[in-house]
Amino acid sequence: MKLSLCMIVRDEAAVLARCLQSAAPLCDEIVVADTGSKDDTKEIARSFTDKVFDYAWRQDFAAARNFAFAQASGDYLLWLDADEVLLPPAAQTLRALKDTLRADACRLRTEIPDGQGGVALAFERVRIVRREAGFLWRGRVHEDICAGGDIARADIAVTHLGGPKRDPFRNLKIFARAFADGEAPDARQTYYFARELLDCGMPRAAAGAFARFLRGEGWVEDKIAACEALSRCHAACGRQEERLRALLRAFAYAPPRAETCCALGDCLREAGRFADAAFWYRLALRVGPTQSGGFARPDCAGYLPCLWLCVCCYALGDARRAAAWNERAARYKPQDESVLHNRAFFARLFSEQ
Repeated sequence: MKLSLCMIVRDEAAVLARCLQSAAPLCDEIVVADTGSKDDTKEIARSFTDKVFDYAWRQDFAAARNFAFAQASGDYLLWLDADEVLLPPAAQTLRALKDTLRADACRLRTEIPDGQGGVALAFERVRIVRREAGFLWRGRVHEDICAGGDIARADIAVTHLGGPKRDPFRNLKIFARAFADGEAPDARQTYYFARELLDCGMPRAAAGAFARFLRGEGWVEDKIAACEALSRCHAACGRQEERLRALLRAFAYAPPRAETCCALGDCLREAGRFADAAFWYRLALRVGPTQSGGFARPDCAGYLPCLWLCVCCYALGDARRAAAWNERAARYKPQDESVLHNRAFFARLFSEQ
């Protein structure tokens, strides 16, 4: 089958070649829609493809992505952002998938590296769609594909490496434009509006938006993530009891996740309740990594609970057990600064006894 890569870009000269070099060998067609670059983005794109189009930006990411999709001729359409890459193992697996994919759409994993050879955050998104299925993007910002039918999942990671810093209020401005135009946000847009408020340092306003989202409909993974985010809002506002209740609310949607357990441990540890905190950190280790396709932080199922159990055990007067937990944390991140610091501390402590 013929695979078309479809991208929207603007002022991505610093990262675009890196992305296209990783994906071009396995794509039969590359479509790039430029929304108003003032740097060399279009020239870089033209060195990979002749299908570079100008698109008049109108504060709507979904509309821009739909335009890019409309210019493609492949059997299947793949989308990437300019600050993402397909590392060689992922590219090899995707090349093999081209020969077998028959579904209407396919979900791939997005991974954000932690800078130490691991993954800080992972989640799934529909990345490939069958062109004739006619799936469209929705949402001016934090857009997603309205895909249905037969949706496959592939063990392929798109790696998000990041790029130049953007205006941190860009997405809030787009939301404001949508609201001014009379658009009522759906559940997903309400959730992401709340996240933008929190990321931009407005926890009180974000708390209200998360609460509205949790009262309505929505994807269960977003509900769980909203509970954790709401707890951060309450923490920022000094509302510790509300912080704890928001986290416990997540259990109404699914069995305990490592991320929620770690957040509960953090809440109790910061309150000086070390024995209670240790319970939740141990539970995080028992439930293991989140595999649901929602936002997963692998450190919450290994490195972090071990590290904080070290702190809790030391605070409870058991230095030997604390040192053992630190060594268990080292299995995940042998060269981590905190692990090395703790190891040196315990070596000095035990040598003095």
